[in-house]
Amino acid sequence: MEGGMSDAADLLAPETAPETRSRSSDAPSVDLDALYRESGIGEMLAGMDRELVGLLPVKTRIREIAALLLVERARRSIGLRAEPPSLHMCFTGNPGTGKTTVARRMAGLLHGLGYIRRDHVVSVTRDDLVGQYIGHTAPKTKEVLKRAMGGVLFIDEAYYLYRPENERDYGQEAIEILLQVMEDNRDDLVVILAGYRDRMEVFFRSNPGMASRIAHHVDFPDYEAAELLEIARLMTEGMQYRLAPEAERAMGDYILRRMAQPRFANARSIRNALDRARLRQANRLFEARGSAIAANDLLTIAEEDIRQSRVFTQ
Repeated sequence: MEGGMSDAADLLAPETAPETRSRSSDAPSVDLDALYRESGIGEMLAGMDRELVGLLPVKTRIREIAALLLVERARRSIGLRAEPPSLHMCFTGNPGTGKTTVARRMAGLLHGLGYIRRDHVVSVTRDDLVGQYIGHTAPKTKEVLKRAMGGVLFIDEAYYLYRPENERDYGQEAIEILLQVMEDNRDDLVVILAGYRDRMEVFFRSNPGMASRIAHHVDFPDYEAAELLEIARLMTEGMQYRLAPEAERAMGDYILRRMAQPRFANARSIRNALDRARLRQANRLFEARGSAIAANDLLTIAEEDIRQSRVFTQ
């Protein structure tokens, strides 16, 4: 009895602490900063901050996912079990809020962290997945999945896959195939569903199997007027044009007016406005073609190219 008590006391004795510390210090370690640099995701995240205006909650979620995958990579590097996390996602928001753009960025990030084999996005809608007659849907859906495997499958307006009002609709067959592949190949394919928030919520209530496979829900807010003006500047630079100072002020006025009108589509509406401004600029220069046109004129969108929009006359 006394011997047993003595043995137990020895296990708790202070002199065992140095030995414990020694064993702990011999445990493997990993340099997270080195893994971060090797993956190249630092440059990707910096590019996202620099090139994507606004979207703070979206960027925050992307950084959280990046941190999760980096830690999982560190665990694998020292032999710890690292079950691949499910990264199927749902992007909700109004048109033109950057969902497709962020999906492309996400593919690059996941590829850099070794989660998917290819920096590759396949963008589809219902028509690419659902057939028109019996036996047509399965091969269409499987062909899309084959093209997307190893990368990201982006399904825009995903709620249109399910049409309960039509008893002869084949969308449910496509959903069932997607569910199986999302479960069996989650380490080789990321599926991103996208659409309006309220419609996606109805879709998930009608398809609990799909809801259970979506690990991340990311809501894309509408842009503010100042953010849309910054987007207009970036788009103009990307097209190798520039807005004259008066044109930039006119674009600010245009944005405020356009935001109050129906069918406003955030950045998409800004791109459409700039395309029409380029058309007006081209016609203005063509009408003045009697003399040589300076390079600066070819580069510059003038105030009149913006203010001729119907937004100012309606």
